[in-house]
Amino acid sequence: MARYYPTEDTYLNIARGLVKDTTSIHKFGAVPEMSNGTTGTIWDVNDTAYPWSAFDTANTVSIATTASNGSTVTTDSGLSVTVVGLDENYQDVSETLTISGSTATGSQLFSRVFRAFAIDGSTNTSQIRMSVNATEVARINIGLAQTLMSVYTIPAGYIGYLTQGIASIESGGDATINMFIRYFGQQSFRVGHSGEVVGTGGPYNYKFTVPIAIPEKSDIDVEATVRSNNSRVTAAFDIVLIKNPIGS
Repeated sequence: MARYYPTEDTYLNIARGLVKDTTSIHKFGAVPEMSNGTTGTIWDVNDTAYPWSAFDTANTVSIATTASNGSTVTTDSGLSVTVVGLDENYQDVSETLTISGSTATGSQLFSRVFRAFAIDGSTNTSQIRMSVNATEVARINIGLAQTLMSVYTIPAGYIGYLTQGIASIESGGDATINMFIRYFGQQSFRVGHSGEVVGTGGPYNYKFTVPIAIPEKSDIDVEATVRSNNSRVTAAFDIVLIKNPIGS
Protein backbone atom coordinates (compact mmCIF):
# COMPACT_ATOMS: atom_id res chain seq x y z
CA MET A 1 0.00 0.00 0.00
CA ALA A 2 1.44 3.37 -1.00
CA ARG A 3 2.15 5.86 1.77
CA TYR A 4 0.48 9.26 1.65
CA TYR A 5 2.28 12.47 2.55
CA PRO A 6 0.40 15.74 2.92
CA THR A 7 1.64 18.68 0.89
CA GLU A 8 1.36 22.42 1.35
CA ASP A 9 -1.66 22.28 -0.97
CA THR A 10 -3.30 19.77 1.39
CA TYR A 11 -3.12 22.20 4.30
CA LEU A 12 -4.31 25.05 2.10
CA ASN A 13 -7.30 23.00 1.02
CA ILE A 14 -8.10 22.18 4.67
CA ALA A 15 -8.10 25.92 5.42
CA ARG A 16 -10.36 26.49 2.39
CA GLY A 17 -12.83 23.89 3.66
CA LEU A 18 -12.27 21.62 0.68
CA VAL A 19 -11.28 18.49 2.64
CA LYS A 20 -14.36 16.63 3.84
CA ASP A 21 -14.89 16.32 7.61
CA THR A 22 -11.55 18.03 8.29
CA THR A 23 -10.68 21.38 9.83
CA SER A 24 -7.70 23.04 11.47
CA ILE A 25 -7.11 24.62 14.86
CA HIS A 26 -4.35 27.13 15.65
CA LYS A 27 -4.04 27.79 19.37
CA PHE A 28 -1.71 30.46 20.73
CA GLY A 29 -1.12 31.73 24.23
CA ALA A 30 1.05 34.07 26.26
CA VAL A 31 1.59 34.71 29.94
CA PRO A 32 2.50 38.37 30.63
CA GLU A 33 5.02 37.94 33.48
CA MET A 34 5.82 34.50 34.90
CA SER A 35 7.77 34.69 38.17
CA ASN A 36 11.11 32.99 38.73
CA GLY A 37 10.72 29.39 39.91
CA THR A 38 7.01 29.33 39.07
CA THR A 39 5.12 26.76 37.01
CA GLY A 40 1.88 27.77 35.35
CA THR A 41 -0.21 27.50 32.23
CA ILE A 42 0.72 29.79 29.35
CA TRP A 43 -2.42 31.93 29.37
CA ASP A 44 -3.47 35.46 30.32
CA VAL A 45 -3.09 35.03 34.10
CA ASN A 46 0.38 35.12 35.68
CA ASP A 47 1.75 32.26 37.79
CA THR A 48 -1.45 30.21 37.61
CA ALA A 49 -2.33 26.69 36.51
CA TYR A 50 -5.44 26.60 34.34
CA PRO A 51 -8.49 25.75 36.53
CA TRP A 52 -9.87 22.71 34.73
CA SER A 53 -11.88 21.70 37.80
CA ALA A 54 -14.15 24.70 37.21
CA PHE A 55 -15.79 22.62 34.49
CA ASP A 56 -16.66 19.63 36.66
CA THR A 57 -20.22 20.84 36.05
CA ALA A 58 -21.12 22.63 32.82
CA ASN A 59 -22.49 26.10 33.47
CA THR A 60 -23.03 29.55 31.99
CA VAL A 61 -20.33 32.22 31.60
CA SER A 62 -20.34 35.45 33.54
CA ILE A 63 -18.20 38.50 32.71
CA ALA A 64 -16.73 41.17 34.98
CA THR A 65 -14.67 44.13 33.78
CA THR A 66 -11.88 45.32 36.06
CA ALA A 67 -8.78 47.45 36.25
CA SER A 68 -5.46 45.60 36.37
CA ASN A 69 -5.65 45.63 40.18
CA GLY A 70 -9.02 43.85 40.10
CA SER A 71 -11.21 46.83 41.00
CA THR A 72 -14.50 47.09 39.11
CA VAL A 73 -14.66 49.52 36.18
CA THR A 74 -17.31 50.32 33.56
CA THR A 75 -15.16 51.65 30.71
CA ASP A 76 -16.09 48.73 28.42
CA SER A 77 -19.85 48.94 28.95
CA GLY A 78 -21.55 48.15 25.63
CA LEU A 79 -18.67 46.03 24.31
CA SER A 80 -19.71 42.67 22.84
CA VAL A 81 -17.55 39.62 23.56
CA THR A 82 -17.79 36.20 21.89
CA VAL A 83 -16.91 33.22 24.09
CA VAL A 84 -15.80 30.02 22.32
CA GLY A 85 -15.64 26.51 23.75
CA LEU A 86 -17.61 23.28 24.08
CA ASP A 87 -21.12 22.68 25.37
CA GLU A 88 -22.22 20.06 27.89
CA ASN A 89 -21.96 17.40 25.17
CA TYR A 90 -18.45 18.48 24.12
CA GLN A 91 -19.75 19.97 20.88
CA ASP A 92 -18.36 23.25 19.48
CA VAL A 93 -20.31 26.23 20.74
CA SER A 94 -19.99 30.00 21.02
CA GLU A 95 -22.01 32.77 22.62
CA THR A 96 -21.84 36.56 22.30
CA LEU A 97 -22.41 38.60 25.44
CA THR A 98 -22.78 42.38 25.61
CA ILE A 99 -21.35 44.03 28.71
CA SER A 100 -23.76 46.26 30.60
CA GLY A 101 -22.04 48.44 33.16
CA SER A 102 -19.32 46.11 34.37
CA THR A 103 -20.98 42.69 33.94
CA ALA A 104 -22.65 40.28 31.55
CA THR A 105 -24.19 36.84 32.03
CA GLY A 106 -24.79 34.25 29.34
CA SER A 107 -27.37 31.51 28.93
CA GLN A 108 -25.33 28.89 27.04
CA LEU A 109 -23.87 25.99 29.06
CA PHE A 110 -20.11 25.54 28.63
CA SER A 111 -18.08 22.49 29.58
CA ARG A 112 -14.91 24.14 28.24
CA VAL A 113 -13.82 27.67 27.31
CA PHE A 114 -10.68 28.14 25.23
CA ARG A 115 -11.07 31.47 23.42
CA ALA A 116 -12.87 34.81 23.70
CA PHE A 117 -12.66 38.01 21.69
CA ALA A 118 -14.30 41.42 21.24
CA ILE A 119 -16.31 41.62 18.03
CA ASP A 120 -17.33 45.25 17.49
CA GLY A 121 -13.96 46.70 16.55
CA SER A 122 -13.25 48.33 19.90
CA THR A 123 -10.10 47.72 21.93
CA ASN A 124 -10.89 46.82 25.52
CA THR A 125 -9.71 49.37 28.07
CA SER A 126 -10.35 47.06 31.03
CA GLN A 127 -9.48 43.50 31.88
CA ILE A 128 -12.40 41.31 30.80
CA ARG A 129 -12.62 38.36 33.16
CA MET A 130 -14.86 35.39 32.32
CA SER A 131 -15.94 32.92 34.99
CA VAL A 132 -17.73 29.57 35.14
CA ASN A 133 -18.97 28.28 38.49
CA ALA A 134 -17.43 31.38 40.15
CA THR A 135 -13.92 30.53 38.86
CA GLU A 136 -12.08 32.63 36.29
CA VAL A 137 -11.54 30.53 33.15
CA ALA A 138 -10.60 33.19 30.58
CA ARG A 139 -9.28 36.75 30.57
CA ILE A 140 -8.78 39.40 27.92
CA ASN A 141 -5.99 41.68 29.06
CA ILE A 142 -6.18 45.43 28.44
CA GLY A 143 -5.80 46.46 24.81
CA LEU A 144 -5.63 42.95 23.28
CA ALA A 145 -9.32 42.33 22.41
CA GLN A 146 -8.71 38.55 22.57
CA THR A 147 -7.57 35.87 24.97
CA LEU A 148 -4.13 34.24 24.68
CA MET A 149 -4.75 30.69 25.90
CA SER A 150 -2.55 27.67 25.14
CA VAL A 151 -5.29 25.25 26.20
CA TYR A 152 -7.70 23.25 24.05
CA THR A 153 -10.08 20.29 24.15
CA ILE A 154 -10.80 17.98 21.21
CA PRO A 155 -14.54 18.15 20.36
CA ALA A 156 -16.76 15.08 20.52
CA GLY A 157 -16.75 13.04 17.34
CA TYR A 158 -13.29 14.14 16.22
CA ILE A 159 -9.69 13.00 16.48
CA GLY A 160 -7.08 15.75 16.77
CA TYR A 161 -3.72 15.33 15.03
CA LEU A 162 -1.03 17.52 16.59
CA THR A 163 1.27 18.70 13.79
CA GLN A 164 3.46 21.41 15.33
CA GLY A 165 4.32 23.15 18.59
CA ILE A 166 6.32 26.33 19.20
CA ALA A 167 7.33 28.35 22.26
CA SER A 168 9.38 31.45 23.00
CA ILE A 169 10.53 33.55 25.95
CA GLU A 170 11.66 37.15 26.16
CA SER A 171 15.34 38.05 25.85
CA GLY A 172 17.35 36.75 28.81
CA GLY A 173 14.62 34.35 29.87
CA ASP A 174 14.94 30.62 30.45
CA ALA A 175 12.18 28.03 30.84
CA THR A 176 11.04 24.45 30.44
CA ILE A 177 7.91 24.04 28.31
CA ASN A 178 5.67 21.01 28.85
CA MET A 179 2.61 20.10 26.85
CA PHE A 180 0.29 18.09 29.08
CA ILE A 181 -2.55 15.94 27.77
CA ARG A 182 -5.42 14.49 29.79
CA TYR A 183 -6.84 11.70 27.68
CA PHE A 184 -10.60 11.42 28.00
CA GLY A 185 -11.65 9.03 30.75
CA GLN A 186 -8.44 9.54 32.73
CA GLN A 187 -8.15 11.63 35.88
CA SER A 188 -4.65 13.03 35.44
CA PHE A 189 -2.71 15.04 32.90
CA ARG A 190 0.53 13.53 31.64
CA VAL A 191 3.32 15.16 29.68
CA GLY A 192 3.03 14.58 25.93
CA HIS A 193 5.94 16.74 24.75
CA SER A 194 8.70 18.72 26.45
CA GLY A 195 11.28 21.31 25.42
CA GLU A 196 13.63 24.00 26.65
CA VAL A 197 13.59 27.64 25.55
CA VAL A 198 15.99 30.54 26.20
CA GLY A 199 15.57 34.12 25.08
CA THR A 200 19.01 34.28 23.48
CA GLY A 201 18.48 31.14 21.42
CA GLY A 202 15.28 31.94 19.58
CA PRO A 203 12.00 30.02 19.69
CA TYR A 204 11.61 26.30 20.27
CA ASN A 205 9.86 24.79 17.25
CA TYR A 206 8.97 21.13 16.75
CA LYS A 207 7.18 19.69 13.74
CA PHE A 208 5.73 16.22 14.27
CA THR A 209 6.75 14.15 11.24
CA VAL A 210 4.12 11.67 12.38
CA PRO A 211 1.36 13.72 14.03
CA ILE A 212 0.27 12.74 17.53
CA ALA A 213 -3.32 11.46 17.56
CA ILE A 214 -5.39 12.87 20.43
CA PRO A 215 -8.87 11.36 20.93
CA GLU A 216 -12.12 13.24 21.40
CA LYS A 217 -12.81 15.07 24.67
CA SER A 218 -9.11 15.05 25.63
CA ASP A 219 -7.65 18.21 27.20
CA ILE A 220 -4.39 19.95 26.23
CA ASP A 221 -2.56 22.33 28.59
CA VAL A 222 0.83 23.93 27.78
CA GLU A 223 2.77 24.98 30.88
CA ALA A 224 6.03 26.79 31.55
CA THR A 225 8.48 26.47 34.44
CA VAL A 226 10.45 29.71 34.41
CA ARG A 227 13.98 30.20 35.73
CA SER A 228 14.14 33.98 35.20
CA ASN A 229 12.07 36.63 36.90
CA ASN A 230 9.04 38.28 35.31
CA SER A 231 9.41 36.64 31.90
CA ARG A 232 6.83 36.80 29.12
CA VAL A 233 6.38 33.31 27.65
CA THR A 234 4.45 32.35 24.53
CA ALA A 235 3.31 29.02 23.09
CA ALA A 236 1.34 27.90 20.05
CA PHE A 237 0.31 24.62 18.48
CA ASP A 238 -1.49 23.41 15.36
CA ILE A 239 -4.02 20.59 15.21
CA VAL A 240 -5.86 19.02 12.29
CA LEU A 241 -9.30 17.82 13.36
CA ILE A 242 -10.72 14.86 11.42
CA LYS A 243 -14.20 13.53 12.03
CA ASN A 244 -14.10 10.10 13.62
CA PRO A 245 -15.63 7.70 11.06
CA ILE A 246 -16.91 5.35 13.77
CA GLY A 247 -18.64 8.14 15.72
CA SER A 248 -18.49 9.10 19.37
